Amino acid sequence: MEYTHRYDSPLGGITLASDGEALTGLWFDGQKHFQATLGREHEENDLPIFEQARRWLDLYFDENAPDFTPPLKPSGTAFQKAVWEILLSIPYGQTMTYGEIAARIAAQKGLARMSAQAVGGAVGHNPISILIPCHRVVGTNGSLTGYAGGIERKEKLLRLEKAELSKCFIPKRGTVRWLKAQ
Repeated sequence: MEYTHRYDSPLGGITLASDGEALTGLWFDGQKHFQATLGREHEENDLPIFEQARRWLDLYFDENAPDFTPPLKPSGTAFQKAVWEILLSIPYGQTMTYGEIAARIAAQKGLARMSAQAVGGAVGHNPISILIPCHRVVGTNGSLTGYAGGIERKEKLLRLEKAELSKCFIPKRGTVRWLKAQ
């Protein structure tokens, strides 16, 4: 059985999902790929895993780097999971480029190179937003592109973490815009 729970964040409503033991999803309302990995059969319930996730999110939105991570169980391909593991290694308040992640994956697989676009696809399908920090990934040129929760949210999350954004910019085209006005 899958379970869901609502969390009201300063950046909009969030749906949390769990298998009862670990967090399996975290999506902003209306984001791209919203609840993509959540099965049809699920029920609203307040479980201990959701209490842990709320504590983590409360700390995070109070501008503190949480010192724990609730159990996570994202559903995806082996490639996606490898990318998401790298996302988990990006420190609070720092960023990494799609190209840097691609280079790490290539090195892990013993390849000469890996497509940054393939990495972008995996980053964009991350089912546990914020906790698996896909918002910390930027384009090589500093573009704040590719956040399924909306580019404005990505910028706000990075500012909340006090990330260095002086060389970053919001592209005029080709990115996911915030789908719900705040």
